[in-house]
Amino acid sequence: MFITNKHMSRRTLLRGMGASVALPFLEAMVPARRAWAKTTAGRERTRLVCIEMVHGAAGSTKYGLEKNLWSPAVEGNAFDLTASSLSSLEPYRDYVTIVSNTDLKNAEACTLPEIGGDHFRASAVFLTQSHPKQTEGSDVFVGTSLDQLYAQRFGQETPIPSMQLSIENVDQAGGCTYGYSCIYTDTISWASPTDPLPAIRNPRVIFDQLFGDGATPEERAARQRTDKSILDWITGEVARVQKDLGPTDRARLNDYLENVREIERRIQKTEERNTSGETRALPDAPIGVPDSFDEHVKLMFDLQALAFMTDMTRIFSFKMGRDGSGRVYPESGVSTAFHPASHHRDQEKRIQEFAKINQYHVSTIPYFLEKLKSTEEGETNLLEKTLVLYGSPLGDPNVHNHKRCPLFLAGHANGQLKGNLHVKTADGTPMANVMLTALHRLGLDDLETFGDSTGEVAI
Repeated sequence: MFITNKHMSRRTLLRGMGASVALPFLEAMVPARRAWAKTTAGRERTRLVCIEMVHGAAGSTKYGLEKNLWSPAVEGNAFDLTASSLSSLEPYRDYVTIVSNTDLKNAEACTLPEIGGDHFRASAVFLTQSHPKQTEGSDVFVGTSLDQLYAQRFGQETPIPSMQLSIENVDQAGGCTYGYSCIYTDTISWASPTDPLPAIRNPRVIFDQLFGDGATPEERAARQRTDKSILDWITGEVARVQKDLGPTDRARLNDYLENVREIERRIQKTEERNTSGETRALPDAPIGVPDSFDEHVKLMFDLQALAFMTDMTRIFSFKMGRDGSGRVYPESGVSTAFHPASHHRDQEKRIQEFAKINQYHVSTIPYFLEKLKSTEEGETNLLEKTLVLYGSPLGDPNVHNHKRCPLFLAGHANGQLKGNLHVKTADGTPMANVMLTALHRLGLDDLETFGDSTGEVAI
C-alpha cells in the first residue's frame, strides 16, 4: 500500500445492515512519500464549535467585576484564573483566549413593546449579532449566524455540512411571551434571516445520523431491537480493512471502534434506565436523554469529537441552556434553580452563589478540550485544529442587560489563535467584533462586517 503509492480514501466507510461507520484519520490515508501537510487532508478546514450558555454571568455585575468572578484582573498572558469562573480552564490556558467587556447592543430593546423581552430574543442574537423582529408568527427575522456563514462557504466539503445540538427542551411552538416567537429561544443557528435550524437534543438521534447513514428508520429500529452493537454489523468489513493496515493503524482503529462502542453502550444504558418504569427527573425528555446534565453534556461532546475524528462534519452549534430554565445543578454545590439564581438581587452572597453555577458550567468544557487534545490527526491533535467559542448573550441577568457579556475562545484554530491571552476591550465594544475576527480567521476574509461590528479585535 505504501510502496506502490496507493492509499485509503479519507471517506472510507464500513457498511452493514443499517450501519455506515466512517473511519478516523489513519496513516494509510496519506499517499506514500508525501508529508501530511502537503495532502488534501492536511489542509482541512478548522473545526468550529459555538457554545451558548444562557443567563449571563455573575462576573458581569459591579461586584463581580471587582472580584473578577468571570474574567481575570490582568490582561495579556500573565493572568490568574484562580478566583474566576474560568478556573477549570487553567490546564488548557495555552489554548484559551479570553475576550472581556464586549456588549450585545442588538439584544437590547429598541422599541417600547420590546422592553422586558430580553430572555426571548437573546439566543437569536448570540451568533447572528442582529436584532430580531418582534413577532409571535412565522414571519421571524434576525440574521444569518456565524456557524452557518462558515457552513455555507466550506461545509459542503463534508458529508454533513453542520449539526445543531441542545441540552434543554427546544420543541416549543408558537409565541412565548413579550410578543416573541419561541423559535427565537429554541435555536442559535440561522441559515438565513428567516430560516432557523432545529437543534437535536437526543444523543441517539445524533449517533444514528453519524453511523446510520443510508439506513431507513425501520432498519435502525430493527437493529436496536436485537440489542446488538452497531459494530456487530460491520465485523467482516473491519477484518477486511485491518488486514491491509500497519500495526499503528490497527491499534488506532481498534481504539476508535471501542470508543464508538462505549458511547453506544452509554446511550443504550440511558434508554434502558428511562424505560424501566423508574421515576425520571426529566419525565418529558426523549428516552435517549440522560436525566443527568453532566452525563448528557459529556455524551454530546463525545459525539462531536467522533464527528471531528471521522470528518463527518466540522461545524457544530451547541445550546447548553434555555432562557428561563429552572434546572438545578447539584454538581455546582448550589440548590437554587438556574433562573431564580440568576436574579441575585445584587446581593453579594447570591452573586457568589450564581458564580458557582457559572463555574460549574465552564468546568464541563475541559472534558471536551481533553478529548480533542488527546486525538492525534496527522502531525498534530484536533485541539490545534479547532476553534471553540463559548459565551452568553446576557451580561448581568438580574437587570437583563447585555453589557460585559461572558466570552472565551479555545483551540488554536489551525494556527490562527495563539492562546494564553486575555484581551479586555474598550467600553462599548460590540461582541460582533470578536465574531467578525473569528470569521476572518476561519477563512471568510472578504466579509467586511458582521452584525453591528465596527472592526476586528486583536486576538
